[in-house]
Amino acid sequence: MSTRIKLTLSYDGTSFCGWQKQKNGVSVQGAVEDAIFALTGERVSVIGSGRTDAGVHAKGQVASFDTGANIPPDKFYKALNTVLPDGVKALSSEKVSDDFNANRTAKRKTYEYSLYISDVEEPLKERYMTRVYGDIDELKMRSAAKILEGEHDFKAFSATGSSVKTTVRKVYGIDVCQSGEDIKISVCGNGFLYNMVRIIAGALVKIGKGEITESDILKALKTGDRTLLGETLPAKGLCLLSVEY
Repeated sequence: MSTRIKLTLSYDGTSFCGWQKQKNGVSVQGAVEDAIFALTGERVSVIGSGRTDAGVHAKGQVASFDTGANIPPDKFYKALNTVLPDGVKALSSEKVSDDFNANRTAKRKTYEYSLYISDVEEPLKERYMTRVYGDIDELKMRSAAKILEGEHDFKAFSATGSSVKTTVRKVYGIDVCQSGEDIKISVCGNGFLYNMVRIIAGALVKIGKGEITESDILKALKTGDRTLLGETLPAKGLCLLSVEY
């Protein structure tokens, strides 16, 4: 008889090709499945709450899988950590009902994008943050962020060529917080398009630097014109903070 387990994971995405298994790189999903095999002898399919891209980190990625192993569900994560590779660890584990699916039953996710303002590269920040130059207006960023809250067609905030049934998403809240030279942009929503949070963060930086206006944001929402919003910020600044069910 198998048990379905909910697993919460944290990982440094720098050396991974993303969450999803791929033929040409080491994925987080593959690393977790290999670790479960090493621990239990079972080849299982681990379902993640979503696909983080190459280089994106996670503090609270959630996954689910079925196991017949005789390991207490609430202790499974500790056993798993003995065989997981560097850069990915399990934070907790618990037994869940058989209808729990880490992807399909997720209600909202929160991502955080991290930036720092500096004229020179700071090595201790470069791994997890993106450097921006010059003056930036936090209040303008907060004001523009409010425009993006609610349900909208976020076509302009997705990577060109991505194929989804609908580009309508609901953003529950966007928070912009500056502490000294560090800026954190957290975005909570019911789901996200490909590169959506990185494009939102890039647009808010442009707003803060006075390179685009709130009118450009409104026009992008109305027309779906990706070119109004500026660059997609690097993956290294993005982290999946939490998933709610």
